[in-house]
Amino acid sequence: MAKDTQELLKKVRKIEIKTRGLSNHLFTGEYHSAFKGRGMAFSEVREYQVGDEIRTIDWNVTARFNHPYVKVFEEERELTVMLLMDVSGSESFGTVNQQKQDIATELCAVLAFSAIQNNDKVGVIFFSDKIEKFIPPKKGRTHILMIIRELIDFKPDHKGTDVAMALKYFTGAIKKRCTAFIISDFMTADFEQELKIANKKHDVIALRLYDRHEEQFPDMGLIPVQDEETGQVQWINTSDKRVRDAYQAEAFKRIGVLRETFRKSGVDVATIGTHETYVKPLMTLFKKRERKK
Repeated sequence: MAKDTQELLKKVRKIEIKTRGLSNHLFTGEYHSAFKGRGMAFSEVREYQVGDEIRTIDWNVTARFNHPYVKVFEEERELTVMLLMDVSGSESFGTVNQQKQDIATELCAVLAFSAIQNNDKVGVIFFSDKIEKFIPPKKGRTHILMIIRELIDFKPDHKGTDVAMALKYFTGAIKKRCTAFIISDFMTADFEQELKIANKKHDVIALRLYDRHEEQFPDMGLIPVQDEETGQVQWINTSDKRVRDAYQAEAFKRIGVLRETFRKSGVDVATIGTHETYVKPLMTLFKKRERKK
């Protein structure tokens, strides 16, 4: 076996052990509560029994028969989970503990394992400023390991980011309603319209990845800064407080626009930094969704 392949399989195994453990111990129950049962199909009515949920009483039937009746629902157990993964140049940025790409890979793996433990299908769309790869949704551990292998070893053709294009492709490609996680730093042109359309048809959740140094510069003197997507290098004088303040103001403005986009589109969002673990933001997101039900 080639050394590269051995290294890749080692990485796959490492991510499997870590993320599978997390999804077993932390996320499986939370995932089920947060994403299952949204498709509740009404099947029949039956007479009220002590202990039944009062909210399920069918008042029309109750009035007709002068006796309480409740609606019986069947949970549509099987979900399709789509992972829309940004593989553009800016995802390889990270100055603290890890690159955004590392977090994205683990997030995808955790969500994929949580999904298969709930008997769901999982598919992936890799995107930059074009659709790089589409892996149709399927079930099973072998499929998940293939996805993780792709996540670790994927080399995109393009470096730019176009979230609007990715959402448009996803809306067209997946016909049946699904739960979709879009994992990106969202450094892209406006995508509000496409997000609204996607979230009407599907259940879309945004996982925004960021690095602290994308939002504020420390005082490090004159430094070269390379744009990972265009390759352009710019020298920036970080000792100048006005430069640092302007950079921070620009970053806050960008984040404000993003927040507004997610709010207007009705999309839940978790923000995860390269300096922290993704466990807490993900758990908070799941809990928030449980409460909304």
